[in-house]
Amino acid sequence: MSKSNQTLLSLVPKAEAKQSMKDFKSDQEVRWCPGCGDYAVLAAVQGFMPELGLAKENIVFVSGIGCSSRFPYYMNTYGMHSIHGRAPAIATGLATSRRDLSVWVVTGDGDALSIGGNHLIHALRRNVNLKILLFNNRIYGLTKGQYSPTSEVGKITKSTPMGSLDAPFNPVSLAIGAEVSFVARTIDSDRKHLTDVLRQAADHPGTALVEIYQNCNIFNDGAFDALKDNDQAQDAVIRLEHGRPIRFGAPLDTGLGSNGVVRDPATGDLKVVTVTAENEPSILLHDAHNPSPTTAFALSRLADPDTLHHTPIGVLRSVDRPVYDTQMADQLDTAIEHNGKGDLPALLTGTDTWTVIG
Repeated sequence: MSKSNQTLLSLVPKAEAKQSMKDFKSDQEVRWCPGCGDYAVLAAVQGFMPELGLAKENIVFVSGIGCSSRFPYYMNTYGMHSIHGRAPAIATGLATSRRDLSVWVVTGDGDALSIGGNHLIHALRRNVNLKILLFNNRIYGLTKGQYSPTSEVGKITKSTPMGSLDAPFNPVSLAIGAEVSFVARTIDSDRKHLTDVLRQAADHPGTALVEIYQNCNIFNDGAFDALKDNDQAQDAVIRLEHGRPIRFGAPLDTGLGSNGVVRDPATGDLKVVTVTAENEPSILLHDAHNPSPTTAFALSRLADPDTLHHTPIGVLRSVDRPVYDTQMADQLDTAIEHNGKGDLPALLTGTDTWTVIG
């Protein structure tokens, strides 16, 4: 755990007794469609929360609008079901004004990247101490199956009967472009991987965005089957681990004959190759802590948006940047130290005032 995050977490009161998954389950009936990937994510989060050792009363989940945004109802913590796309803005105000809280945002691809796109990118660039879980099912589920900002080109839906013309967002690429200090991708059905990514996100000081591929079995069933099927996944999924060669597919035990990621010397881009004795020394080592976002961005572009072939999962970027909440608190402390407690009426009226005589 980084020293700066130890300082941030020390502001959040600890739980008085040992907690379990049951402590974080609310008394509300979970009302998602049977088979929805949201159930798996909810179970993973509820099971992970006791690891933080924080008082439930000092944990807050803020959501926008969408299927995933029912999340706060099902967590036995404080929470807010806010308005469409504005969860990052509301959570920013909460995190900066109440540094004794652990603030989490739950949002979907439509909520976060359509009406909420502006709020999301500014939260990322500011590096507010938030953990943002972005459920991506590549469809609008709550409103019954319209195409979303992450739907592939040509997607036939109720709102695009002849196929979508829009190029989809890549949420990880978008986040890196907004200078996010932590970004990761995981899959709803991979409980172990999802929990590990959540653990790293919680440990990160500043904004951590986790994109979660989540199946909508009613309106976009099977969207991520290529990454879940045992026969396809080993050649489709690139599991990133900091400090280890970026290799995937069989046979990983011998190294040769598997797939690996190298940098093309002609273009500087990344590409997938079959590992041979000659090119094995050129296989890229994953450096999630590289201050430059260049390689992380190139990794995020490897995945084919239609087939999802060569999709990286895991932590793509985790770097130290000044945390907005801390910087703001420091400014306030300095202002009070030099100018006293301040005069709010004087600030509001300023130097130019008028008296209206009726």
